[in-house]
Parts: sequence; structure tokens; C-alpha cells
Amino acid sequence: MADYFADIPEQVKLKKPLALPPAQSEAELAEALSAISNKNQEADSFLGGGIYSHYIPSAVNHIIRRSEFYTAYTPYQPEASQGTLRAIYEYQSMICELTGMEVANASLYDGATAMAEAALMAARITGRREAAVSTAVNPHYRAVLKTYCAAAEIKLNELPYDKTTGLSPDSEILVSKSSCFILQQPNFFGNLETVSRLAEKIHAQGCLFIVSADPFSLGILKPPAEYGADIVVGEGQSLGNPMNFGGPGLGVFAAKEKYLRQMPGRIVGATVDAKGRQAFVLTMATREQHIRRERATSNICSNESLCALAACAYLSLMGKNGLRGAAELCLQKANYLKKMLLAKSPALLPFPKAYSFNELVVRTDKKTGIDLSLYYPELKGCRLICVNELAKKEDLDFFSI
Repeated sequence: MADYFADIPEQVKLKKPLALPPAQSEAELAEALSAISNKNQEADSFLGGGIYSHYIPSAVNHIIRRSEFYTAYTPYQPEASQGTLRAIYEYQSMICELTGMEVANASLYDGATAMAEAALMAARITGRREAAVSTAVNPHYRAVLKTYCAAAEIKLNELPYDKTTGLSPDSEILVSKSSCFILQQPNFFGNLETVSRLAEKIHAQGCLFIVSADPFSLGILKPPAEYGADIVVGEGQSLGNPMNFGGPGLGVFAAKEKYLRQMPGRIVGATVDAKGRQAFVLTMATREQHIRRERATSNICSNESLCALAACAYLSLMGKNGLRGAAELCLQKANYLKKMLLAKSPALLPFPKAYSFNELVVRTDKKTGIDLSLYYPELKGCRLICVNELAKKEDLDFFSI
């Protein structure tokens, strides 16, 4: 065995055993792990900011834990992967219905990487080396976007949000050199952006309009395609995937069909086999395209289809009415809290006139939600409060004490 490691310098070799505790029996180990697990605390019920706690029907976990899905790798062999390919195809179809877009892919890593990939895609389409993003977009997403743009030598312009309304700036200040303008709907503060005729202004400058949308909100909000989006991205965790301490996520990505060949990730298409039966295959992107280095549309090639399957199962079980009903509860409960706080003191809400979906910015000394001063120094003393369909009245009344 020593011959295998002969080329390793002696000075870096371990000369004594690792400082590990003695081995334990299975029963002892289970007890020790339970003791560690018991130190965990329940998630803050008002925590949001991109990862959300929603009720997940029990059938979702039953479906995704089936061995044919749970252990499946990337379905490069269609003859052995029809079940997985069919599930991905159904997921893509549902994302297209939610967003109003014409094509969707088989998911990226998460909402942040989906947005960054969309910016690179816009640069390829327009040939421009600049991108513009509102600072009302999730700061974690913008951090990933900065990294991607720096590596691709794309200049990123961050346009400051309006400090009085909590909304993105008017797109008239966009420079004509930008390949895209990126907006989040609802934005990071939970405010609904004004999107009427926005796409016209963006397209007039030769830019693409990228919308980072919360797919859960699309149960009641207008699909981004209806207000002119060219590319729609988002975090799909809220569709049937638990919070899991922040991951894994599910990168939603959809676009107009004319941009299909510039899309990253996998796309599953429906076809027929040699006997004329319906069949499903990976299409428009071969496996080899992921190893073409700088000539590839994307080098993301890990398999996120299990998370996409959970979203597919969730949407199927909830249906249009179920998703709309859950979204309406989020809207109603968040605005109940907002109305209660306004009655107590309008000063508690930095953006009192903004329309909210399920999150709002609150001035409070209560240690709950997300401390916004970590990302926006001007919002010191403010926290981002998330309200979902599971929130109880006594939870919301917590802020009136």
C-alpha cells in the first residue's frame, strides 16, 4: 500500500492516528445523534426571504421516495428513463402554464443561479456586455449574479430602489448598453412592482426583460408573460420542497420559444418511438454540450429532477384551485398583519403604500424574520416578515403586543 503514496511528501503525511472518539455501537450512535438533533430549534415562523415554509401534502414525499425516482441519475438513456423523462416533461409543462412562457427547462440549481444564467443568456442573445438589476432583487441572488458577471466580463449595473416606496426605479434610467433589466416580482421586500407598460420601455432600449418570480404567487398574480417578460426565473422550493435549512433549491427557468437554443440546462421533449408510441427524450441539448467549456450555453449539468418531481407532484395534487386558495390565504393574512400595524402606528411600516403578497417590511425590535440591516444599512431596525397560509391569528397578533 505504501507504494501507492510514495510520491506524497513525508512532511504532509499524518504521523499519528486522527483524533476521533472510540467506535460506538449502532444503538449508542443513534442516541448520540438524537442528542445533537434535539439541539435544533424550530424555524422562525416569520422567516422568508426566498425560502418558504408551506404545507406539503403527504403524498408528495411518498412519490419522490419511490426507488425508480429516488435513485435515478440524469436520464441520458431514454429507453431506460421514460418515467423520469415523463415527470420532467410534465413539470416543464406546468411551469409554462404558471409563467405563461412557451418553453421551460428541467431546472437549475436554485433561484439565484437561474437568474445569473438568464443574464448570461441575455448577453449571448443581444451581444451586449452589460446587465442591469434592481437592488430590490434578493441580495443573495445579486451576489451570485455579480460572481457570474465578473467571470464572464459583463458589467453589472445595480439600480437603487426608491427609498420611499420600496419599488424598483423607473426603467427610463436604463442605459442603452444593457442586455437585460432584471426585476423580482414580488420584490425582496414583498412589494408588488408596477409592471404596466414596463416591458415596452425595456424593449425600446434593445434590452430583454427578465423577471424573477415567486412561482407560489403565480396562483393569483398575472403570469410574467402577460406583462412582457422574455425570460422568467425563480426559486421553486415553495412548490412541494421543504425548507431543509436552506437547500437544496429548485431553479425555475422559462423563456420565449425563439430563445430556446440559448437556454441552459436540460429540456425534455415529447416524440414517438419506432412503433409510433409516445415517448420522451432529452432534446435541444446534448450531454456533450455541457463539456464544451466556453462554447457551452451552460456548464450546469447536475441532476435536479428529484426536486422538480416534488414540484410536479405538488402542483398536480393542489391543482389550480388549491394553489390559488393557498396563495389567497398568504395574501389575506399578510394584509391582515399590515392593516393591524397601520392601525397601531403607520411609522411601523417603511413602505405603507406598497401592495404586499406574503411579505412586508416592519420596524420592530422583535427578533424575528430577517434583519434587513444586514443587506440594506438604511433599513436599520427593520425586519422582513413573511406570512404563509399556515399562520394563525395568534401568531400575527404577536406584533400587537
